[in-house]
Amino acid sequence: MEIARIAVVGAGQMGAGIAQVAAQAGLQVSLIDSAPGAAHKAREKIGAQLAKQVEKGKLTAELREQILARLQPAESVDAAAGADFAVEAVVENESVKRELFLKLDALLPAHAILATNTSSIPVTRLAAATRRPAQVMGMHFMNPVPVMKLVELIRGAQTSDATYEAVKQLSEKMGKTTVVSRDFPGFIVNRILIPMLNEACFALHEGLGSARDIDEAMKLGCNMPMGPLELADFIGLDTVLAIANVLHQGLGDDKYRASPLLRQYVDAGWLGRKSGRGFHSYN
Repeated sequence: MEIARIAVVGAGQMGAGIAQVAAQAGLQVSLIDSAPGAAHKAREKIGAQLAKQVEKGKLTAELREQILARLQPAESVDAAAGADFAVEAVVENESVKRELFLKLDALLPAHAILATNTSSIPVTRLAAATRRPAQVMGMHFMNPVPVMKLVELIRGAQTSDATYEAVKQLSEKMGKTTVVSRDFPGFIVNRILIPMLNEACFALHEGLGSARDIDEAMKLGCNMPMGPLELADFIGLDTVLAIANVLHQGLGDDKYRASPLLRQYVDAGWLGRKSGRGFHSYN
């Protein structure tokens, strides 16, 4: 199946990144976000990022304009009608994603594929809510999307071989390397990553070291580019907590329980970089 036009729903950091790499790969992209002006602002930000590449000689001005011309912002999910492929990148909440999938399922043509950028929610359950479960798949991009090469592909119990092959080819067209994960909580990356970040929260809570000392220890001692608490701030503490809860509930093991300090920070609205404060201050 040839995919020429895609819809990306959600114009936050992840959705904008997916839209950018898709447009750079030559695809026609509808970038959709119901928040007034959000998709237009995301397109402007993408344009600014591409302009920096032009300044550095990594991209021509003509190619930049061609990429932006393929990227159309919209505020209604109706803009997805007629797309060959749709991927959601909305909040990590199963009921929100399911409701969106129902709308997309009704809008998209029969051949179209539905993908979710979820980092932890079971693809099988999301697929079961649609009339095309064989054409639903997990496509978990890493953040920031234009930089990170990996895409986790997650096959639901119902995902067909044809859907898998089409999504794999699309990922590679976007310049990504793929790995395949079974549809279990957290998949591969977050099954390993989130417990590590959560353990750093426990270490801070127990006074093992300051946030700076914990991050410096892991950066210099384990050659990590970012410390675990800094990375949690980058991801968003609300997202880290949501994934930790999915792991705990889905696997039923107390070793995945979220740190009380992580819960407290989320309750306080200290969500990391996006709120200006998390384990570190970004004001």
